[in-house]
Amino acid sequence: MAGRTKFLSDKPIVATERLIFALDMPSADAAKRCVEDLDDSVQFYKIGLELFMAGYYRDLIEWLKRRDKKVLVDLKFFDIPRTVASAVKQLRDCGVDFATVHGNDAILEAAVNIENGVPILAVTVLTSLDQRDMEALGFKTDIASLVLSRARRALTIGCHGVIASGLESEALRHELDGKYLIVMPGIRPGANRPDDDQKRTVDVEEAFLRGADYIVVGRPIRDAEAPRRAAEAIQNRIAALFRA
Repeated sequence: MAGRTKFLSDKPIVATERLIFALDMPSADAAKRCVEDLDDSVQFYKIGLELFMAGYYRDLIEWLKRRDKKVLVDLKFFDIPRTVASAVKQLRDCGVDFATVHGNDAILEAAVNIENGVPILAVTVLTSLDQRDMEALGFKTDIASLVLSRARRALTIGCHGVIASGLESEALRHELDGKYLIVMPGIRPGANRPDDDQKRTVDVEEAFLRGADYIVVGRPIRDAEAPRRAAEAIQNRIAALFRA
């Protein structure tokens, strides 16, 4: 067991907050109904582009914070550094816990250097991409090497952590300082569906044993027959792992 738990997170994170639910909904009202239905089975929410375009994004953040929920703003900021810095500044008074940035060193530096800013998570390589996709985009290196390079630079710049797949996380933990955070999307508690657009996936236990501090789960909860029971089942798996 000791070998299997080599990369199990020892950071002081409440176990129930290690599950981040991807609140991908068509409207703020639908998102609120989902949060109310999930109740105390989920304490941490990721809100992204779909809700941003639906409107009332900041109002939803404030609504979640009033309910003592944690919030990851997943807008993957990517623009000229000055614009990214201005966007991150807009989040300072919202009480969000993290924001994602998907850019080069100058963009990351602009986001990180905001005074009293939001903790920044750097996106490495989207879990919806595989090696063929990266080659089609013109990258001449393998995904693992690219993730490691991007993570190393992000942490040197001062990001709080990275968004990374479970397929690359062990290498990150082995090569880099373990104090930073790994937030891991692409989690599939069971078998991946043939029509799933997530290509680099791991299950719940594997994610944490490979070094995740947090996991992001969306459709396996949202599309379940009973979403709250699905979330509770994942929470039970997380609790058992960290009690072991």
